[in-house]
Amino acid sequence: MSARTIIVDDHAIVRRGIVQILSANPRVQIVAEASDYPTLRIALRTHGEIELLVTDIGLPGKDGIEILRQLREEMPKLKVLVLSMYPEDQYAVRAFRAGASGYLNKASAPERLLEAVDAVLAGRKFVTPEIAQALIDNLQAPQQAVPHEKLSDREFQTLKLIASGKRLADIAEALALSPKTVSVYRARILEKMGLRNNAELTHYAIKNGLV
Repeated sequence: MSARTIIVDDHAIVRRGIVQILSANPRVQIVAEASDYPTLRIALRTHGEIELLVTDIGLPGKDGIEILRQLREEMPKLKVLVLSMYPEDQYAVRAFRAGASGYLNKASAPERLLEAVDAVLAGRKFVTPEIAQALIDNLQAPQQAVPHEKLSDREFQTLKLIASGKRLADIAEALALSPKTVSVYRARILEKMGLRNNAELTHYAIKNGLV
């Protein structure tokens, strides 16, 4: 029996490509597509039990890691394959901690996507060599040895947006938060990382390949 699947990505052309690739897999039945969290919730209510979610992590309005954690709490049996533009060493560990079944970079070949889906549907974790190395490094590193590892998922996302040159108002809109809340996140980031201002934060992010 084919796994009932929803594809989530905020770019229509990317969704179309994913659908086209997965249509070649008889184990997958795509029942809906979604561009953001609200349309995903509508799709989940409309189509009943879903077995597989293939989703981007950078969605408008709500952090992908936060979405993943919430969905896993609500639907423990749901298998989630994260398909992202972010490098594995930046987000994969966070995604797996939140309950992801697999993580794949969008730059991967179509065959890798099919391989990842097969692994996830078989009940296995899909881990690329890059992710395996990141997981090993994370286990072997002294606890919180890297300053940005001290951050929560939302703080980490805020850090990346600040370092990318986004204004406070733009960050608030992107994360569906108030500017005051974003300012609180910024203050926490600076305190946790021992930085003094946005310039130091941006320098750190560039030096560590976060942007």
